[in-house]
Amino acid sequence: MVLASAHYTERLELATALGFSSPGAGRARRLRLAEHAQGYLEQVWQEAISAAGFSSGTTDVALAVVGSQARGEAGPLSDVDLVLVHTGRVGAERLSRLADGLWYPLWDAGVRFDHSVRTLAECRKAASGDLAAAVGMLDLAPVAGDATLVAGVRQSVGVDWRAAARKRLPEVLESLEARHASFAAVSGTLEPDLKESGGGLRDLLLIDALTTAWLADPQRAALDPARTTLLDVRDALQVVTERGRATLGLQHQDAVAQLLGLQDADELLTRVVDAGRAVAHVRDTAVRSASQAQRARGLRVGPRRPRLTPLGYGLFLHDGEVVLGGSPREPGVVQLLRAATQAARRGMRIAPATAAKLASDLPRLPTPWPAPVREAFVELLASGAGLVDVWEDLDRIGVIDAWFPEWASIRSRPQRNALHRFTVDRHLIEACAACEPLLVRVARPDLLVVAAFLHDIGKVSGQRDHSVEGAPVARAICERMGFDANDAAVVERLVRHHLTLDECATRRDPDDPRTADVVIEAVAGQEQVLQLLAALTEADAVATGTGAWTSWRAGLVADLVRRVEAQLTHEVATSNPWVGWEPTAQDAQRVRDGDVVLQVERTDVRSAVLTVVDIDRPGLFADTAGLLALRRLRVVAAAITTREGLALDRWSVEAPHGELPDVTELERALRALRYGERTPLRALDVPASRAHAGSERPSDVLVRRMSSAEDAQRIEVRAPDRVGLLFDVGRALAACGVALVGASVMTSAGRAVDVFTVRAADAGTLDPQALDCALDAVRGALRSR
Repeated sequence: MVLASAHYTERLELATALGFSSPGAGRARRLRLAEHAQGYLEQVWQEAISAAGFSSGTTDVALAVVGSQARGEAGPLSDVDLVLVHTGRVGAERLSRLADGLWYPLWDAGVRFDHSVRTLAECRKAASGDLAAAVGMLDLAPVAGDATLVAGVRQSVGVDWRAAARKRLPEVLESLEARHASFAAVSGTLEPDLKESGGGLRDLLLIDALTTAWLADPQRAALDPARTTLLDVRDALQVVTERGRATLGLQHQDAVAQLLGLQDADELLTRVVDAGRAVAHVRDTAVRSASQAQRARGLRVGPRRPRLTPLGYGLFLHDGEVVLGGSPREPGVVQLLRAATQAARRGMRIAPATAAKLASDLPRLPTPWPAPVREAFVELLASGAGLVDVWEDLDRIGVIDAWFPEWASIRSRPQRNALHRFTVDRHLIEACAACEPLLVRVARPDLLVVAAFLHDIGKVSGQRDHSVEGAPVARAICERMGFDANDAAVVERLVRHHLTLDECATRRDPDDPRTADVVIEAVAGQEQVLQLLAALTEADAVATGTGAWTSWRAGLVADLVRRVEAQLTHEVATSNPWVGWEPTAQDAQRVRDGDVVLQVERTDVRSAVLTVVDIDRPGLFADTAGLLALRRLRVVAAAITTREGLALDRWSVEAPHGELPDVTELERALRALRYGERTPLRALDVPASRAHAGSERPSDVLVRRMSSAEDAQRIEVRAPDRVGLLFDVGRALAACGVALVGASVMTSAGRAVDVFTVRAADAGTLDPQALDCALDAVRGALRSR
C-alpha cells in the first residue's frame, strides 16, 4: 500500500526537492530528514508532557531514538525506533499518560515506529539479553527531555558492551551466520537486500559495534564511500517505490539509476556490489580481529609469545593468518604473491598488517614481467578455493589495478543471466578455483589457469561477442606477463573458443564429421590445446552456477573430446631448454677419473642452478633428489640425460626455508653415494607407506605411458609439487630395476609435470610387464606420501 500520511508525504517531497545526483546530496538530504524528524518528535513531546502534567524542564524522563534516526542515516520512509527513558522516580500513572500522549499521535499520523519504556537498569538488562537491543542502544540519541539521562544510559550500555563483548562474540557470529544464510550477499545476487544482505547496512552496524568494543580497528577510508553508496541507493529506492523497502528489485533498478543520475541499471548494480564487497571485506577483517582478541585473552597464561609456524620464504602462520617475519629479502611483488598463495592454499587470509607492508611502495612491474613474478602469480591462480577470499584482499589494497588495468572494466559488473550467480570478475576467480582439481588433466596447468583468469575479460559494456573481443586483450596481457608468443597464442585461442566445445557438444550432431572438424580447427589440431579447452569448459561451467555443469552436459562434452582425440596425435613436446645439454670435455674426463662434478650458479638469494656430472648408475637420480629434499630444496625444473656412460643433470632449485646448501658438503655427499656409502640419505630411509600416508587424493596424481623411442619408454607424471617428490619417483623406478636414461622436470602452477624416459636395466627392451610394474610403483609412491 502506498503511504498516504501527511508525515511521509512531506518527507518524500523534502527528499526529492534536495535532489540525488549532485555530489554530497545524500549526506545533506539525510541531515535535513533527521532535522525534520527531530522537529516533528519535539513537537509531539511538548504536547505530551503538557498533557501529562510534566514541566518543560523535567530531569527525570526523556525521549530518545535508536537506529538510523539516531545515527543520522534515516531515509525518506524509514521507521523510527523510540525509547521513553525515565529514572524510576516518575509515578506509574503519569508515565503511562506521557507514553500514551507520545504513541497515539504517532499512530494517528501513520508513523511507523517501535517503542519501549525503560529505566537505566531496564535498558542495561535488555541489552544484556538481546543482541539487537545492545547494538541498537550503542547509538542511543536524545530527542527531548533530560539529555543527561540519555547520555548516562548510552554510556552505561557501552561500558557493559565492552566488558562482555568477548564473551558475546559467539552470539554475534551466530547471528551473522544466520542472517547471511537467509539473505544472499550483495555481491552474489541481482536483487540485493541493502540492509540484511552480506555487505549491507546491517554489516556496517556489526563493524561499528566491534569497533566500539575495541575488538576491531575503524577503517573509515574504506567504509565511508561504501556507506554513502548504500544509503544513497536506499533513499532513492524508497522515493521510487514510495515504500520503506530495502530490496533493490529488478523492476525498480532503472528508475533508481535514473534518479541517481547513473547511466543504467548495470552501473547502479556495479556500484552497489562494489560497496557491498568493501563492507564485506572490512567485516571479515573485523571478525578475524575480534576472534583473535578473544583467543588471546583465553590463552593468556604467563608472558604471551606468538606461535609462529614457518611456511618458507620468510612467511609464517600465526593465529589463522599468514604473516611476514622480519623484512622481506626478495622483491615485494613476489613476496606478496607468495603470501597470498600460502594463505589461499590453507583457506586463510593474509594478516592486514602484512598485506599493507608488502603492498606499500611496490615497484612498477616492467614489461614483460620478470619470470619469478609471473611464476608466483600463476601459482596463486592455481591455489584452489581459498583464492576467492585472498583475491579480494589483494583487490581491496589496490594491487590488482596496478598489475591489470583491464580489471577495472569488469570489476563488480553484473551478469544478467539466469545461470550466472557471480559478477564478471568474481566469476573469473571462481573459474580459476574450479581449475584446481582439473590441473592433473593437462600438460600446461599454467596456461589453463591463465585462460580461466582471462576468458571473460571481454565482457565489458557495449561488447556483443565477448569471446572475440576478449581474445586479443588476453593475448596482450599474456605477453605483458612474459609468456612467449606461442603460449600467448594458445591462451588467445582458448579465450576466443572457450564456448565452442560446449556449444558443439550440446547443439550439434556428434555423428556429423563437421562437428569434430569445428573443434579441431578451434584447437589448431593440437591435443594439448584440446585438453586445455576441455578443462576450461568444465571450470567455466562449474564457476557459473550449480545447474550449469550437469552430468548430461559433462557426458556430451567428454564424448566429443574422445571423438576429437581419436583424430589427433598424442605426442607432448617438451619445453625444457636444458634437454640435450652436454658437459665440457674437461668435466667429463674428471668424472671418468673417479670424481664428481658439482657446480652451483646462484640466480638470487634463495635460488640456484645445480649442475651435476657423474657416472651413470642405478638410483643416481633418486640419490641426488634425496639430497636436495633433505636440505628442503624445492626443485623448480630439471633435465636429466645420459650419454656414453655419463649422467648429465641440471637442477633449478629454491630454498624456501633458508640458505642454499654448502657446495663442498653437497659434493662430498654425492661422492660418498657414488661409492656405495648410504649415510648421507639415512634420514630418508623411512618406508614411503609410513611417511605422510594418505596426503594425496587419487585424483591428484596422473602416471601414464606416453610413447616409445627405440628401446626406451616415456612415463609422464603429474602431481602436486612438494619437496621430496622426485626422490619418491626415482626410488620407485630404481626399486623396479628400471633404468632412467632421461627426464624433463618442470613445475607449473604449483604442479609437477614431469616426463621420464626409462628402459630395462640391462639396456634391453623394456617389456610391457616391467613397464606396468614401474607405473604402479610410481603411483604407489606418490599417493603414500
